[in-house]
Amino acid sequence: MSVMQQADSTAALPAPPAAVAPDATPASALPPSLVLLLAAGAGLSVASLYYSQPMLGVLGADIGASPRSVGLMPTLTQLGYALGILLLAPLGDRLDRRSIILAKAAVLALALLLAASAPSIGVLLAASLLIGLSATMAQDIVPAAATLAPVAHRGKAVGTVMTGLLLGILLSRVVSGFTAEHFGWRAVFCAAAASIALVAAAIWRGLPRFRPTTELGYGALLRSLDTLWRRHGALRRATLAQALVSVGFSAFWSTLAVMLHAAPFHLGSAAAGAFGLAGAAGALAAPIAGRAADRRGPEFVTRLGAALVMASFAALSLAPLLSPHAQLWLLAGGAIGFDLGVQASLIAHQTIVYGIEPAARSRLNAVLFVGVFIGMALGATLGSLLLAQWGWIAVTALATATGLAALVVRAWNNPAAAARA
Repeated sequence: MSVMQQADSTAALPAPPAAVAPDATPASALPPSLVLLLAAGAGLSVASLYYSQPMLGVLGADIGASPRSVGLMPTLTQLGYALGILLLAPLGDRLDRRSIILAKAAVLALALLLAASAPSIGVLLAASLLIGLSATMAQDIVPAAATLAPVAHRGKAVGTVMTGLLLGILLSRVVSGFTAEHFGWRAVFCAAAASIALVAAAIWRGLPRFRPTTELGYGALLRSLDTLWRRHGALRRATLAQALVSVGFSAFWSTLAVMLHAAPFHLGSAAAGAFGLAGAAGALAAPIAGRAADRRGPEFVTRLGAALVMASFAALSLAPLLSPHAQLWLLAGGAIGFDLGVQASLIAHQTIVYGIEPAARSRLNAVLFVGVFIGMALGATLGSLLLAQWGWIAVTALATATGLAALVVRAWNNPAAAARA
C-alpha cells in the first residue's frame, strides 16, 4: 500500500536547503544507501500497523481485556491509516515532504511508546488509532523515492522501496510474534519505537528537501478527492473491489492469533507470527502479476486475484473436518494463496488507477487506499465479532463471500460506466 507514482507532484532538492525547479529531473541515479534507507523507512513504518496482530491472545490475557476488546486494536490502526491517507496524503503536494515524513516519524515513535506503557485497554486503543494515523509516513516515502530518482532508474528505485514496504507488512507478524513470546508484548512496541527513531535520524541527515508544486489550500485538496471519485467510474470499481478483498485479508490476520491461542491448538504468539512467512511467500510472488498485467491487461489480473482470494478462503472453511496438524498446513497454504491474490489484485488496480488521470495520481491513489484500509478496518471488526460469536468457520465464510463479491464487481462489465471513466 502506497502512493507509488507521485513523481511529478514534487521536486527534490539535491541538497538542503537549495531548491530546483518543480519540473527538474535528477541528473544521476539515487545512491543505493538512500534507496535502502527509504525502503527501511517504508517497511518499518507500515509494519507498525501489524505488530499487534500475532500477540492479541497473550496481550488480552495479560492486560485483562476480552477478545472482543483487543480485536479493536487492528481495527483502529487500519481505520487510523485510512483517515491519515484521506486527511494527510494530499499535503504532499502542498508542503515539503521531508518535513512531513519527520513529523509523522516523531508522532509514530511516541504512539508506539504509549502503547508499550499502556496500563489499560483504553490507552492501547487510543495508541492504536494514533499509530495508524502516523504510520502513513510510508505513503510519503514511496513518492519521495519516485521524485528523487531519474526517469531511467525510477522504476527500479520505487520497486526496491515497495519491496521494503511489502516485507515490513509481512515480516512484522513474524518479528512481533517471536519477540512477544520471549520478551513480552511491551518489548515489541519499545523496539518498534526505537527503530522508527533511528530511521528518522537517518532520514533527517540523508533525505533532501522537496519543494511544493501547488498553492491550493487544504480544503481544495480534499475537495478534489470527491471530484475524482465522482468523475471516474474505473476508480470507483477499483476501490470497491480492492476494499472487498481487503475485508477477508484483515479478518484472517486479525483473528488468527486468537484462534490459534484457543483449543485445539494452544499455540503462542510466535506460532501465529510464523504464518507471516507463508504470507510472504505468496505476496513476494506478486511481481508475476505485474508481468501478467502487461501481457493480458490489468482487468484479467483483477479477476484472477479475486478468484484466488475466494478459492483460498473457501478451502480454509474445510479446516474443521481435518486433524489439528492438517489444519495448520491448510492455514499455511491458504495464507499463501489469498496473500498472492490480494497483492495481484492490488497491483492490477493500481495500474488501472494510475492510467486514469496522470496529473492526479497521488490523490487517485489516496482514494484507492482509503477504500483498502476501510475494508481492512471493517474486516478486523467483523472478524473478531464473528470469531467470538460463531467461531472460525464464520470468519472464513465472511472472507469467501467478500472475495466472491469482488469477483462480481470486476466481472460486471458496464460499457456506459467504462465510457464515462
